[in-house]
Amino acid sequence: MTKHILYLAPLAAILLSCGGETKTENPQPESKAEPAAAKGDGKGVAKGGFGTMSGHAVDLYTLANGKGFEAKISTRGGVVVSLLAPDKAGKYEDVVLGFDTPEGYEKENPYFGALIGRYGNRIAKGRFVLNNVEYRLAVNNGENHLHGGLQGFDKRLWSARALAGENPALELTYVSRDGEEGYPGNLSVKVVYTVTADNELKLDYSATTDRTTILNLTNHSYFNLAGQGNGDILGHEMQINADRFTPVDAGLIPTGELRPVKGTPFDFTSPVTIGARIGAGDEQLRFGGGYDHNYVLNRTSEGLNLAARVHEPGSGRVMEVHTTQPGVQFYTGNFLDGSLTGKGGKVYKQRYAFCLETQHFPDSPNKKDFPTVVLEPGQEYKSSTVYRFTAK
Repeated sequence: MTKHILYLAPLAAILLSCGGETKTENPQPESKAEPAAAKGDGKGVAKGGFGTMSGHAVDLYTLANGKGFEAKISTRGGVVVSLLAPDKAGKYEDVVLGFDTPEGYEKENPYFGALIGRYGNRIAKGRFVLNNVEYRLAVNNGENHLHGGLQGFDKRLWSARALAGENPALELTYVSRDGEEGYPGNLSVKVVYTVTADNELKLDYSATTDRTTILNLTNHSYFNLAGQGNGDILGHEMQINADRFTPVDAGLIPTGELRPVKGTPFDFTSPVTIGARIGAGDEQLRFGGGYDHNYVLNRTSEGLNLAARVHEPGSGRVMEVHTTQPGVQFYTGNFLDGSLTGKGGKVYKQRYAFCLETQHFPDSPNKKDFPTVVLEPGQEYKSSTVYRFTAK
């Protein structure tokens, strides 16, 4: 299949845009720039404290559009700590899983709301070959590498600054040093969160490297459109704009096949409740314990394309996901087991949330026919994803 390349701009441009952040030593110190003050209508960016991590302050930024829609972002892992979205009666409720304190995120948890890197999803046996050199990564998921390794981007402190403009925005930057978690190259990463007047949360990712490397950035928010902790998501109506998916082996590593969804429990080309076929006697569902698969998106143009649309009938909330990425990982909270207590004392049980992680495909470095994830010096990685909330 055609390679999907996202790396466009010259290195000098991104170095200028980062304004010297690339020189910051890790772990990142607390953010230096003061955010723009919220306006009288509540619109803007507000900065608050969120505890400490390894002796460094963790900040919590609130991005609000003045209508009630707001996102809280932590500098620890770039976590979306909360996201308030309206229901059909105009009531705003938090629709992402997470914790009330940073201590919750310090404990082992399934990447609630976090930025994921350098490589989102799995790499088989933690190995890949680049320019005839084999690289060995940390193995943290059975015999495989998952979500950046033992100390991925989700566990790092990011530098932050509010951005002036029409919409409230927060810029997070991080420098991943050569050899971190086994990856080659000094990688400078920037992620901008923006809240819009149309009740959208937009994520713009960019990165550059000084050595040939691989990169696959995503966000790992867990959604429940009935409100976080308010029951399972099996009644949510899911539509995914994909005619094919990438089947996996028993270790959830793609086989390399691009399989049509038609006639299978993986067909969400028309709206279907998540629970309608999740218990079907299908080998792929048995491997994942439910849905935990990458979908090959039907892209019709450059730029943002619709990836998925989800409707929760009780609240009327609708979430659309638009992305520049070629794939999306649909995951149904199969490994949540009631052992985690989240915000407001809510216990998170199996299938109490779903994830739609926009991405390149899992194990792409070892699958030559998958879209490339190689980033070269002098190129810029760029991708965007928008979560748009309405109600009906």
